[in-house]
Amino acid sequence: QVQLVESGGGLVQAGDSLRLSCEASGSTFRNYVMGWFRQAPGKERELAAAISRLGSNTYYADSTKGRFTISRDNAKNTVFLQMVSLKPEDTAVYYCAARSGTQLVGIQYDYWGQGTQVTVSS
Repeated sequence: QVQLVESGGGLVQAGDSLRLSCEASGSTFRNYVMGWFRQAPGKERELAAAISRLGSNTYYADSTKGRFTISRDNAKNTVFLQMVSLKPEDTAVYYCAARSGTQLVGIQYDYWGQGTQVTVSS
């Protein structure tokens, strides 16, 4: 089992950048695919980005591609989400999640953090 704690959210203006971090504990971090999900008020949760266990493969939603970058440091048990050119529509609670196996998208994630709020003002 793995515990996840996100940090780095906040209030920014449109066009600004923000980096989210998620630190894992309790299990071997490199054994898990990691994802960043987000959920805006009144909308379904969506997978914003995901990264394979060794970082060689990544996935981005169409809405985040080209602006968000997911990365991981297995030595520090941490996954990051670098967000640039933020838009008001990026406003959401961002969740870090982990799953065993190799598939990045289209499958259930097993472990979740508590979420961190990102608010982008226009």
